[in-house]
Amino acid sequence: MQAVQELTAPTASSLQYDVMREIFNLLAPYNVGAKPITPQTVISKGLTVDSLTIMDVIMELEDRFDVTIPMNVAADIVTIDQLAEAVVSQRARR
Repeated sequence: MQAVQELTAPTASSLQYDVMREIFNLLAPYNVGAKPITPQTVISKGLTVDSLTIMDVIMELEDRFDVTIPMNVAADIVTIDQLAEAVVSQRARR
């Protein structure tokens, strides 16, 4: 069974909560350890993903939330929390 930390809506905005939940769902299949996926999980080290998978996840998020994450921003994303923040901040710019 895949371990995913439960999110609580009161600590996050509705959009932040939705984005984080979507990221957790997209990355859950790549969590092979017993360690839960958390906002602080380092995507490239805490999960069994490669760069292509990360780009697929970013494209899925772009489609789902109708945003575009610039390559220079995507290159600096390390944790799940940073990925969620990138989506939220790009959405706020619309």
